[in-house]
Amino acid sequence: MNAMKTLVRVGAALGLAALLLYGAPPSHAQTWPQRTVKFILPLGPGSGADIGARLYADRLSKRWGQSVVVENRPGADGIVAINAFIGARDDHTLLFGPSSAFVAHPYLHDKMPYDPRELGPVARVSQTLVVIAVPASLNVKSLGELMAMVRAQPGKLNWATVTGVTDLIVAGYLKSAGLDMAKVPYRDTVHAINDLAEGRIHMYIAALAIARPHIQSGRIKVIAVTNRARASFAPDLPTVAESGFPTLEFDGLAGFFGPRHMADALRERIAADVKAASDQEIVSRLLATGQVVNPGGPAEFAASIKEQADKLAAVAQTLGIKPKQ
Repeated sequence: MNAMKTLVRVGAALGLAALLLYGAPPSHAQTWPQRTVKFILPLGPGSGADIGARLYADRLSKRWGQSVVVENRPGADGIVAINAFIGARDDHTLLFGPSSAFVAHPYLHDKMPYDPRELGPVARVSQTLVVIAVPASLNVKSLGELMAMVRAQPGKLNWATVTGVTDLIVAGYLKSAGLDMAKVPYRDTVHAINDLAEGRIHMYIAALAIARPHIQSGRIKVIAVTNRARASFAPDLPTVAESGFPTLEFDGLAGFFGPRHMADALRERIAADVKAASDQEIVSRLLATGQVVNPGGPAEFAASIKEQADKLAAVAQTLGIKPKQ
């Protein structure tokens, strides 16, 4: 009898273990999403990030079985979109865009308007091709020639960039090299590229997508890419490092960010889905906008952003700028 009771207890225990192991409800990562997913962008419609977000929204909505909507919230150097994302406090709302939208903020604002820890890297999507362009009328063939001209004509030439990151990198380089080149601030990138084409500014650093129309018209000339690797469709165009100016190196990173409380398993799940959705059509269409698809998981994306942030910290130190809290 005692033996029988023991067997019953053992059987019950095994049954409970089996229930816990095989009958437990699926994890949140497996059941997510349960409703519409929103991608918030810090850039406007038609930008490279916007094109990428809408391509992935289409692919991922089919994988997830839920609608995916894209919401453009440009303005205030990306802060409008970032605050909208943080304020949602929802793991069905993701921020999509370039890391340059926020890594320079501690050095550009008197007080940080948000807590950077609220932005959790989820999935690296692509690397934006960033180019250094000059007006064709300047008759400059290389980055070396341009910098020699700047040195020979202190204070005569000027420059502009699109993002805070490239602002700091260029300013840091000019200071360390002892060069005098005036910065022209722009709120509208269209005005900047038009002024470059007209020869009113002499060096412009921006995403290839912004410069492409004027490159094709022959009004501006690209002399280098800031990325580590050459562009596959322009193999003769050197990188800044190959041109002898490694200080100007910068890889434009773009990807998805989730809220701080998002579970690690869900981050990994989304990253895996983004990688699976990166088909040849997306690769080709993004390449046409100057973006190289390079999917990566949360840890890879976080490491890439940290490397970028560490470089900016060194540049800011050169400029005597302390990060704001």
